[in-house]
Amino acid sequence: MDSSTEPTRVSILGKEDIVVDYDLWGPYIVNDLLTNVPSSSYVLITDTNLHDTYVPSFESAFFAITAERKVQSRLLKYQVPPGETSKSRATKTDIEDWLLSEERDPPCDTKSVIIALGGGVIGDMIGFVAATFKRGIRFVQVPTSLLAMVDSSIGGKTAIDTPAGKNLIGAFWQPAKIYIDLNFLNTLPKREFINGMAEVIKTAAIWNEEEFEYLEESASRVMTAIRNAPDTTGRRLSDVRSVIKQLVLGSVRVKAHVVSADEREGGLRNLLNFGHSIGHAFEGILTPQILHGECVSIGMVLEAALARHLGFLDGGAVARLAKCLSSYSLPISAKDPTIRRRSANRKCTVDQLLSIMAVDKKNDGKKKRIVLLSRIGKTQEKKASVVADRDIRVVLSSGIRVNPLASSPLEVSCTPPGSKSISNRALVLAALGEGECRIKNLLHSDDTEVMLNALVKLNGASFAWEEGGKVLMVKGNGGRLEAHGEELYLGNAGTASRFLTTVVTLAASKTKDFSVLTGNERMKKRPIGPLVEALQENGAAAEYLESKGSLPLNIKAGQGMKGGDINLAATISSQYVSSLLMCAPYANKDVTLRLVGGKPISQLYIDMTTAMMASFGIHVRKSSTEEHTYHIPRGRYKTPPEYVIESDASSATYPLAIAAITGTTCTVPSIGSSSLQGDARFAIEVLRPMGCTVEQNERSTTVTGPSKGTLKAINEVDMEPMTDAFLTASVLAAVAQGSGDGKVTATSRIVGIANQRVKECNRIKAMKDELAKFGVTCRELPDGIEIDGRPYADLSKPIEGVHCYDDHRVAMSFSVLGTIAPEGTLIQERECVGKTWPGWWDTLRQPFGAQLEGVDLEANKVSSDFQQRSDKSIIIIGMRGAGKTTTGRFAASVLGWQFLDLDEQLEETAGRTIPDIIKDSGWDGFRDQEVALLKKTLHERPTGHIFACGGGIVELQEARQLLVDYHQAKGLVILVERDIEDVIAFLQIDKTRPAYVDDMREVWVRRKPWYLECSNHQFYSSEAASTTTNTPLKGLDRFLKTIIGHDDPLETLKAKEHSYFVSLTVADVAAAASILEEVAVGSDAIELRVDLLEDPQGKGRSPSVDFVVQQVSILRAATSLPIIFTVRTQSQGGKMPDDAIQNIQDLLQLALRMGIEFLDLEISLAESVLQTISQSKGNTKIVASHHDPKGTLSWFNGSWVSHYNKALLYGDIIKLVGVANNQADNLSLTQFRDWATNAHPSIPIIAINMGIEGQLSRIQNPFLTPVSHPSLPFKAAPGQLSATEIHTALALHGVLKPKSFYLFGKPIAQSKSPAMHNHLFRATGLPHAYHLHETDDALTLEPLIRSSGFGGASVTIPLKIPIMRLLDEVDPAAQAIGAVNTIVVDRVRSSHAHTGKPRLVGHNTDWTGMRLVLSNAGATASASTDHSSALVIGAGGTARAALYTLHLMGFSPVLLLGRNREKLQTVKDSFPTGYNISLVTTAAEADAAATTSPPTVAIGTIPADTPIDGTMSALLEVVLEKSEAGGVLLEMAYKPAVTPLMQLARAKRWKTVQGLEVLAGQGVGQFELWTGIRPLLKDARIGKIEKK
Repeated sequence: MDSSTEPTRVSILGKEDIVVDYDLWGPYIVNDLLTNVPSSSYVLITDTNLHDTYVPSFESAFFAITAERKVQSRLLKYQVPPGETSKSRATKTDIEDWLLSEERDPPCDTKSVIIALGGGVIGDMIGFVAATFKRGIRFVQVPTSLLAMVDSSIGGKTAIDTPAGKNLIGAFWQPAKIYIDLNFLNTLPKREFINGMAEVIKTAAIWNEEEFEYLEESASRVMTAIRNAPDTTGRRLSDVRSVIKQLVLGSVRVKAHVVSADEREGGLRNLLNFGHSIGHAFEGILTPQILHGECVSIGMVLEAALARHLGFLDGGAVARLAKCLSSYSLPISAKDPTIRRRSANRKCTVDQLLSIMAVDKKNDGKKKRIVLLSRIGKTQEKKASVVADRDIRVVLSSGIRVNPLASSPLEVSCTPPGSKSISNRALVLAALGEGECRIKNLLHSDDTEVMLNALVKLNGASFAWEEGGKVLMVKGNGGRLEAHGEELYLGNAGTASRFLTTVVTLAASKTKDFSVLTGNERMKKRPIGPLVEALQENGAAAEYLESKGSLPLNIKAGQGMKGGDINLAATISSQYVSSLLMCAPYANKDVTLRLVGGKPISQLYIDMTTAMMASFGIHVRKSSTEEHTYHIPRGRYKTPPEYVIESDASSATYPLAIAAITGTTCTVPSIGSSSLQGDARFAIEVLRPMGCTVEQNERSTTVTGPSKGTLKAINEVDMEPMTDAFLTASVLAAVAQGSGDGKVTATSRIVGIANQRVKECNRIKAMKDELAKFGVTCRELPDGIEIDGRPYADLSKPIEGVHCYDDHRVAMSFSVLGTIAPEGTLIQERECVGKTWPGWWDTLRQPFGAQLEGVDLEANKVSSDFQQRSDKSIIIIGMRGAGKTTTGRFAASVLGWQFLDLDEQLEETAGRTIPDIIKDSGWDGFRDQEVALLKKTLHERPTGHIFACGGGIVELQEARQLLVDYHQAKGLVILVERDIEDVIAFLQIDKTRPAYVDDMREVWVRRKPWYLECSNHQFYSSEAASTTTNTPLKGLDRFLKTIIGHDDPLETLKAKEHSYFVSLTVADVAAAASILEEVAVGSDAIELRVDLLEDPQGKGRSPSVDFVVQQVSILRAATSLPIIFTVRTQSQGGKMPDDAIQNIQDLLQLALRMGIEFLDLEISLAESVLQTISQSKGNTKIVASHHDPKGTLSWFNGSWVSHYNKALLYGDIIKLVGVANNQADNLSLTQFRDWATNAHPSIPIIAINMGIEGQLSRIQNPFLTPVSHPSLPFKAAPGQLSATEIHTALALHGVLKPKSFYLFGKPIAQSKSPAMHNHLFRATGLPHAYHLHETDDALTLEPLIRSSGFGGASVTIPLKIPIMRLLDEVDPAAQAIGAVNTIVVDRVRSSHAHTGKPRLVGHNTDWTGMRLVLSNAGATASASTDHSSALVIGAGGTARAALYTLHLMGFSPVLLLGRNREKLQTVKDSFPTGYNISLVTTAAEADAAATTSPPTVAIGTIPADTPIDGTMSALLEVVLEKSEAGGVLLEMAYKPAVTPLMQLARAKRWKTVQGLEVLAGQGVGQFELWTGIRPLLKDARIGKIEKK
């Protein structure tokens, strides 16, 4: 600050206690404090981030000035950790204890003064310390953030946070002084600066329109300045010093005035909470990733929209507020891509938001109070207004229900917003022109907002709002545009995208040499090819970045348009023509534009463009000699001083249609016969023939509908001049009736609208599909649609509502139908109307009186990625011989889909073999047929199918593009791989396809990059090509369920009280295969430490992608546990070099391609890697991790908070690993974990310490604790324990409480179950015990099974059926089998019959034991054939379990063999027909069944203590003999050791398995149900089989 000038002072509560200027910190504040706030002790409290930058200079100034002035004052200093976690009781206590400590010598007293240097956290907390210390001492605020300068430092609010919420404990305590040194802003990070601008804009919006206008004018200068790097020299803000001071002073003065008038928030001060009611609700969910100001910005837009909805605020003011906020890079929607990215797409349901709003201190009891604007700079009331929940819900919800209008007659006048078409053209023309143009009635919408923002970024023009936002002043830059260099995101704004494509070609290279146009997923599918081709031919350098013919586009700067002759295909969109026409005057020479390919679409829009160009001084001449040819002279637009946008004629059709459909009257005063827009004809050419009375003059249109339900159908109407209005006509036709004389049917035919297939969506198909939900039949025509009308009273109710395809015209059209549909209409995507009429729902509510209900569609919505992928057909590619057919067949069986081998389809379609096709048509001809078939198949079977392509499908560029487009559109393309040497060996045998022309290895090398490019997932197996093996099938099952989203292992883990993952520390998974099952016992997931793998092909180097592919495949086949894929870098305690960035990224992306369940992502990796991985994760869950092996971070001082917050951006799970030096570190960690869990209960956290001292933290960590195992080579981290050790410790600490388990039945004295289960409890470290409880009366068990110490039970005869009536639930398997052998205690859910008691669930593990034993014996249904037959011998109770087992294993048909046909039929009838059970009681049946499908698996359930009946023996001889390769027989009888049935089977070359194995298998299943731990079968045998 210049010593010759005094800083600006602002009065608050009658005193000039606020000081605002630059360079106050240091000498000025020291002198002012000594003079005006004298004390013997000044205590400077700040955070550790600010201390080193600002405290030393202040300390020097303090000592120098006190010495010079001979003042006996001391300066004490105290630092706190940065961040919101410091705003706590604990920190406050620490400060108070420090102030009172004798070490201060003397301790601070009532005359001490505290200086709070920092942002809002410091100011709030230190103010509360001052308010309570010694019953209140003086303090001064020195805010260092913009947010604190204009908000929290002023007004005396002080507080700390508690677990129950923010700022819930505090006091009003006014600071003695507030020193606002604007120089602090030079070092403020850009995001923090922008965060504070929200409060500045808020203050102007409620209080002072002039200040708001100044904010609008200053946005560009301010943002340019703050984009400079923060510095301490003052250079950053040197160009805007006066601007910043004025903006801050404007806010400070308003807040000081309001606080002075209402210090304790009696009413007026509530106005300062504009945007906060809703903003705080978002903040409560999204903090800390989304900052306060960002949430308030979203809240301001929504609260302004609420004021508009209630009729208090003009729509232009809402748009103006949103534009101002956007100009300072503040978000205006929770759907903002940056908000979604930073918050990791966290949901904010309407119920959550309303719940948080319910505790707002402004509320009047249950009535919510919200600050409502009446215009910019003024509020509806001088306090917050009461607003009903139903109105808030409408504004917050993603969907809206339109209920039928009341029957009373209406006469409504309705003025639609400005025309979208004219608005966008006017903006382009004014920007390309020179000078100022005031545009009136501009459409305030998403589309025009996109256009405005893009033109600003291209330096095409500057904009300023005038007359309260009703007039936009455009200052054009004469066509001197500059390339932007970064993406220009256009959303789904088709008009803007087409116009800007040509505009951007005019941009020069100043600081950037290219511009990129992109949009949302729908925009990336909309065509733009003809326009781009015309530009390229005229010299523009435009390159497609994804799909050819659509955005995104990279357009090189400085190329411009050559001019001369330009040919353009204009049969798809007239916007191509308008785009070229408007920019043609800036070509290097005059342009002759020829529209080729047929009659141009929407000629009236082309005429509109040339008429508007004439208004801006360029006259286009239409050729009199060449059809559809235009001559455009070079020149510059001369902007008129004023240009008035007429209302949007397409939008005008909706209020007029409401009058037509409800029998009421509506006048649109701004659209008449003189309109430039073709849709102005709608009333005359559509509504009048439908029976409406229409009055239209040059300037207005009035429509009165016939009585409700009597609209007439139109035989045919050509809507080519007004194509956008066909959607409105369609909903009217849906309820139109025929004439009584039969001359006119109830069918309406609309033609001339072919271009509507390539708008925001395929609108013709959309109308057909959505009207079908109302029971209305439609038929698509080549250029139109036919609609069969039905009485409105008969309309069906769309259960899930109308899907709008993000198309504003679909939404508004169906809202018209909602005004008459008997049960109303739910419209999804409510906000999409913002494209052309943001206030449409408010218009329905106000003049039309519609009853609207907000519907939160997001609350129960599955992620869009899963919805799009869930049933989309899957394509399989890969080398011939890799196993595509085997994989595809098994995948189809897993998913219940249909499988198609496209090679077989091609042969069937052509009627020839592939070798013959190649012989006749050549390889090129064959490839063309192959691609054509793939296209056709995808079109005809888009869902529920799996296609296996030929190995060479990737040889053609067209096919590769098709596959890439498919997976980029969220389809699944799976690359099936196998070791190339195995493939070669297989192909040398397979002669069904032509031999490769080239060497097979060379073919593989050539194709491999194409396979990777064309696929988004890959599956590897060394055995996948085999038609008999079952090895890959287990892994494939889990792979498929992960990539499709059918399984969510994270939710399973979150439901467990304790969970663990074992860290594999092996160099080669294959070499460790023998121990994998053992080391996984007790764990819920298994971690593959990729950085520890040793690739034999790359000694000493990081493992290659190909090697890791094989390792994952082996691990997946060896364990059923979810895999955690980890690449640990050296700085994080692993072996991967930190600089191997590309290798790390390749491996991480491989994990996603392979459908790994969990991926460990180190947040210390480069931001580009984090973004790439998190954005492409699919259904893989991210474990966002940070390790501190050197112990530089502390759980106590908050230094872990920033890492936690960063992890929240990317992680579904957060993993933080520190080092414990003592047991206090474990206590601090526990407190940190509790804080994190309370703050974000839906995001699980793994928080542990390494080292011996840290072992307690591992024991206390409840979720996914990393563990080791004695059989592993070494521990992955120091201090790691085994799951058994942790269980033992938890039991000793009383956390794991001992439970009693039982065997119920009679007789059971000889049972070995206690020996088995007690051995398993001991082996896993669990404190439980298993006992015998002999009884044959189920009712006597009721008290025992409901006791608190009951852990679960086995049930045997005679209680398997009687026990069922004592249970709360019986699982489906036990129901199907008809018996319960296991009782499980579900402590998560409560019993319905026994309040307060856990739920008891009955299971049957007979079938799980059978499945386990059969699988171990190699018995699995073949994946490569349509039928895998099995055999069940006998019809007793065990036979039911056998049938259930074989069905779930995929066997079909299942032969049920026995003597008594009646018993067999009874068993068969008790199962669904899908089990495909065939009875075998005669030799003929045995021979027929076994010949058709010989069984490969059999389960015997007959007694073994007597010889087999002769009849059955004969039947068995026939059936078993038919299986030439033999099979597997599971004999369920235990004695003798070798039963007659086993002897018979062995004689027929069958492998046999004793039933005793099943007993152990049952025990494994029971133990897993009780404990969540799957033991080894060999451990379960102890006491069961071995002792027998």
